[in-house]
Amino acid sequence: MSDDAEQTFPPQGQEQPGQTGEMRPEPDHGEGGYTGSGRLAGRRALITGGDSGIGRAVAIAFAREGADVVITAMPEEEQDAAATVALVEDAGRTGAALLGDLREEEFATRIVDDAIGRLGGLDIVVLNAAYQADRDSLATLSTEEFDRVFRTNLYALVFTARAALPRLTAGASIIVTSSVQAFQPSPGLIDYAMTKAAQVAFVKALAQEVGERGIRVNAVAPGPIWTPLIPATGFDEEKLTSFGSDTPLGRAGQPAELAGAYVYLASDDASYTSGAVLAVTGGKPL
Repeated sequence: MSDDAEQTFPPQGQEQPGQTGEMRPEPDHGEGGYTGSGRLAGRRALITGGDSGIGRAVAIAFAREGADVVITAMPEEEQDAAATVALVEDAGRTGAALLGDLREEEFATRIVDDAIGRLGGLDIVVLNAAYQADRDSLATLSTEEFDRVFRTNLYALVFTARAALPRLTAGASIIVTSSVQAFQPSPGLIDYAMTKAAQVAFVKALAQEVGERGIRVNAVAPGPIWTPLIPATGFDEEKLTSFGSDTPLGRAGQPAELAGAYVYLASDDASYTSGAVLAVTGGKPL
């Protein structure tokens, strides 16, 4: 991963949901750099949106820390999902992908039982799947697009968490991928930012509800991270090529640079951490 404060990205664009292999450069998910130390030995994890980007980096790190991992992905992301599963299996762990649309309540609910069936139980739930698109203005934001953002980022999160809670026991960890946008919203991402702020409220409220059961609920708030979602967002050339340059560190982050935050929150190291939002933003304040 680069520390180059002058980092820029070449002009490019993709259709949603975006594919890793079409990105220039491809992101660093920790394939060649992450080394585990058994911090999640024997744990069983479900990661929504685990095929690429942050989800792939978390899957790699969890597997190398000793966890078995089930991911979800859209059907059109099957190639990326297969690559992530292979990386989990290369670490000597059980890996599997469940393909479907999390906006559908039946799928977003069923994945919990499917993951438990494949892994024998569930200890970690990472609610990571997301959708965003660059908006010209609120006036031109269609109800269809507004609904897509909310159903992907909020409804699906609730569907899966609601299904998982009865199956989780003391020591379990729920981790939500929120965003710096929850605290520093951009006008062009108004609907996305709204959902990310709601996720923070969800984390803080649910942590209070389930704390007495020994279940921890936390969030990671990434800043600008180079994932397939970015060239698929519809940013103009200037926004895309300079993506991340407005951070104090002067560059976008790589998915691998977030993996450690998720490992910490999933591990016993965070046994007294709940209701927290961990910023990984390149210095942007929450």
